[in-house]
Amino acid sequence: MKKFMAYCLISVALLSCTTLDTTRPTEAKVKNVIMIIGDGMGPQQVGLLLSYARQAPHGVIANRATALDRMMDPGRLGISMTYTANTLVTDSASSATQLATGKFAGAEMLGLDKDGNTQEKIIEKARRLGKATGLVSDTRITHATPAAFAAHQTYRSQENNIPEDLLATEVDVLLSGGLGYWIPEQASDKKSLIHQQLVQATGNSVEIKSSRKDTKNLLTIAQQKGYTLAFNNEQLQQANGKTLGLFANSGMQNGIIETQFKNDTKRVQPTLKDMSAQALKILARNERGFFLMIEAGQIDWASHRNDTGLLLHEMLRFNDTLNTVLDWAANRQDTLIIVTADHETGGFGFSYSAENIPKPHKLPGGAFADGTLFQPNFNFGNPEVLDKLYAQRLSYRDIFAQFDALPKQQQTPLKLAELVNRYTEFKITEVQAVKILATENNPFYKAGHVSLGEKTVSKMEVNGQFFVNQKENRENLLAQAVASSQQAVWATGAHTSTPVYVFVSGPERTMRPFAKILHHTQLGQLAIDALH
Repeated sequence: MKKFMAYCLISVALLSCTTLDTTRPTEAKVKNVIMIIGDGMGPQQVGLLLSYARQAPHGVIANRATALDRMMDPGRLGISMTYTANTLVTDSASSATQLATGKFAGAEMLGLDKDGNTQEKIIEKARRLGKATGLVSDTRITHATPAAFAAHQTYRSQENNIPEDLLATEVDVLLSGGLGYWIPEQASDKKSLIHQQLVQATGNSVEIKSSRKDTKNLLTIAQQKGYTLAFNNEQLQQANGKTLGLFANSGMQNGIIETQFKNDTKRVQPTLKDMSAQALKILARNERGFFLMIEAGQIDWASHRNDTGLLLHEMLRFNDTLNTVLDWAANRQDTLIIVTADHETGGFGFSYSAENIPKPHKLPGGAFADGTLFQPNFNFGNPEVLDKLYAQRLSYRDIFAQFDALPKQQQTPLKLAELVNRYTEFKITEVQAVKILATENNPFYKAGHVSLGEKTVSKMEVNGQFFVNQKENRENLLAQAVASSQQAVWATGAHTSTPVYVFVSGPERTMRPFAKILHHTQLGQLAIDALH
């Protein structure tokens, strides 16, 4: 009898446990996966955004809290290695391919594994599951990162082939720049019928200049596949279904220009925030959910050029976009948001220097009551630098474009100094301008040195090993000239192997596997596995 009673008590206890277990709330399955990629956005670039938010005396970020702060309140943080097969450092195409497929890729490949075999992408799985899909970028839709999610090509430069891959994959929403790769070569002729038709269709809001070498009009093919075309912000806001939006001939406006005009009701080009919001609105109509990749791609472009002021504005554009996504996803239990980077670019950072060391000064603390003056041994940087970076009014690239547009006889060091000093808060001298212009490719200089009054300045050449984009080297040299006044250092004009952050927000059970040290193939596979 005692044994029987003990058995009954145990049975009741087990039944009670089972009953309690079944009453626990179960997490909803992930219906939507949103991946936001800051191209080139390593920990250093994230650090710039956080420093600006917390320390800029006149910062524009409300409550000094970034979208990443907001995301991490309920979210999780991991890090991920980015290298590709048999390399130390990745490019955007292969890294994005690894995120899209969960497989190792070869350098500069799109949608292929390391051996050159076609791999299924997260977008293709989403379509098999009946979900909607979208790609949004502030670069161009045929560029490396968006292309890696929907194209299969041996090399990222095959941008004339990539649009056909995008159409074959039938991504529901494609929003970016890059119109030139979709229109036939005769469209460049302003007298041609196709050029006139495109001017009318675009509302004259996009430059019409073909990048193709054939007669294919892929816009017509897109329409035959059911896409609505959009070329400006007004047309984008009217889109409510399958949409191809091409808002610039090549890359879209940079972050400084977006900052200046984002609140202008008459602007014709949508912001990254605008495109992301409209993509979410369209894709959310699918009852089975969606996959959306959003790229803040010009973080990478600013970092290649070592343009710190522009980089800050690119990070602010990223911040605005992420806030919009978080607003949309607020209180949802069915959405996983992943924020990461394909790699870090530039090796950026703030550093202290031995220049402009602050003067000794009094402090009110007891340790200095005897009259001892506080005297740092180095210049650790004044946060006012952050406001000055924000105040930059043209990118380095646009400054040099203005310089190059001058008659040759006016392309002098003095004129360059005037332009830099007009559009940035970090002034350079004529002597510094000489060094910036004294490169192998500059026609102003013929000899191995140049004269400036009584001074002779030797040619200054950029290290070609790590500053590989030769046409942009003047911008890297300008960055070096203002480095100490910005407290900024740049290691390279190319990518680095620095691990990148992985921010995730969503159902706890889904987030947990991301909160560790990963490789991008693992990160990609986790995103793929999250789709149900």
